[in-house]
Amino acid sequence: MLDDETQTIDRRTAAPATPATPATLLPAARTGPAAPATPAPEAARPGWLGPLLVVGIVLAALNLRPAITSLGALFEEVRTGLGMSGTVAGLITSVPALCFAVVGVTAPRLSRRFGPAAVVCAGMAAVAAGLLIRPFATGAAGFLAASALSLAGIALTNVLLPVIVKRWFPDRLGTMTGLYSMALAVGTSLAAAATVPLTSALGGSWRTGLLVWAVLAVAAVLPWLPLAASVRREQRTAPGATPAAAAGPSVVRSRTAWALAGYFGLQATGAYITMGWLPQIFRDAGVSAGTAGVLLAVTMVMGVPLAFVIPNLAGRMRNQGPIAVGLGVFGLIGYTGLHLAPAAGAWAWALLLGISNCAFPLAITMIGMRAKSPAGVARLSAFAQSTGYLVSIPGPLLIGTLYQHSGGWDLPLTLMSCLLVPQIALGVLAGRDRTIEDERGVRD
Repeated sequence: MLDDETQTIDRRTAAPATPATPATLLPAARTGPAAPATPAPEAARPGWLGPLLVVGIVLAALNLRPAITSLGALFEEVRTGLGMSGTVAGLITSVPALCFAVVGVTAPRLSRRFGPAAVVCAGMAAVAAGLLIRPFATGAAGFLAASALSLAGIALTNVLLPVIVKRWFPDRLGTMTGLYSMALAVGTSLAAAATVPLTSALGGSWRTGLLVWAVLAVAAVLPWLPLAASVRREQRTAPGATPAAAAGPSVVRSRTAWALAGYFGLQATGAYITMGWLPQIFRDAGVSAGTAGVLLAVTMVMGVPLAFVIPNLAGRMRNQGPIAVGLGVFGLIGYTGLHLAPAAGAWAWALLLGISNCAFPLAITMIGMRAKSPAGVARLSAFAQSTGYLVSIPGPLLIGTLYQHSGGWDLPLTLMSCLLVPQIALGVLAGRDRTIEDERGVRD
C-alpha cells in the first residue's frame, strides 16, 4: 500500500530501502526498527534539499509555541484592551489543547492528499496569518478566530514534523528529533521571556508586542515553499509512486498506541499545570513575585539542552522505559519538595520539575520509533497527540478547583504526584521495543 511519500512494506517480504540523502548530514544514532522508505533516485534529488530541510524543521519548531506563550505574557493587557469577560478569557486559555486535539486528527489525511511538506508549509502560513491578523482584532471574537487559525497551523505541524523526520532522516531519528525539540523549547522560552520587554521597547502596546512574533512565523514559511515544490516533484518521479495514497496502518487496536497517547496526555497535563500554577505555589509559600517568575523561567529553560540530549539518548536504546521512569522520579521528588519545603528548596524543585517536564521530547521520539514507515508515524502521531491533548484539558482546571476549595496546595500537590505514577507506567509500556505494525490487529 502506498501513501504520497512512501510505501509501507510488509516486513516479512521486503528489504529496507536506501536511506534518504539528507540523513547523511548528521552523525549516526540508533533508532530502533528500520524505517523503510521509497526515496527518489539520489541523482534526481537536488543537493540543497537536505540542508534546507534542516533549516525548515528548526524554523517550524521555533514557531510551535510563541503564539501561546506570547499571549500568556500579555494576557491581562489583552483582556482589558478587548473587554473580554471571564468566560471568554477562560475559553481562550483552553483553545490551544482543543485545537491540537481536533485539528491534529486531520493531519494524516491531508498528508496523504498533498504530502507532509506541503501541509507543514500551509500550517506555517496559517500560523503567520493568524499572528498577523489577531493584533488588529477589535473584539474578542475576531481575536479568538485569529488565534484559532494560528493554533490550527501549529496542530498540523505538531503531528507532521515527526513524519518529516522519519521520512527523510530515518537513521538519524534521535538527532533530528532532539534538534527540533530543542528549537521548540527555545521558541517557548524566548516568547515567554522576551514578549514583555519587547512590548515596552516598541511603545508599550500589547498589539505591537504580539505582532512582532509574526515576523518569525513568516520567516518559517519561506524554506517550506521550495521544499514543498521539490518534494511534490520527487513524488511524481519516484519509482512506484501513484496518485492514490493509502491510509497506512490503523492504530486504535494497538496497545502501544494507547500507551503512547496516555503518556503524551499525562506529560502534557504536568507541563500545563507547571506553567500555569508553579509561580503561584512559590508565591503562596512566601517567595516574591519576581523570584517566582524567574523560577518558572528556570523550569522552562531546562528543556532547551535536555530536549536535544534525551531524544539522542532514547534513539540509541532499544527500550526507552528507563528514561520514562527516571523523568517521573525527578518529578515525584520535585512535587514532594514543594509539599514539604516549597520556599527553602525552591531552586532545587524548579530544576527537578524542569527535568521531569522533558517527557515531551521523549514522547515525540517514541512516536517516531514505534512505527516502521512515515505513513504509520503519521497515524500514530495524530492519534497519540490528539488523544493526549484531550486528556490534558481537565488537569489545570481540576488543580485550580482543588486549590480554591481546599485553601492550600497540599491536595493539589498530592494529585500532581499521583498522576506521575500512571505516567511512569505508561512510559514503560510505550518504551518497549515494538512497533504498531507488530501488534495483533494492526496490519496494512
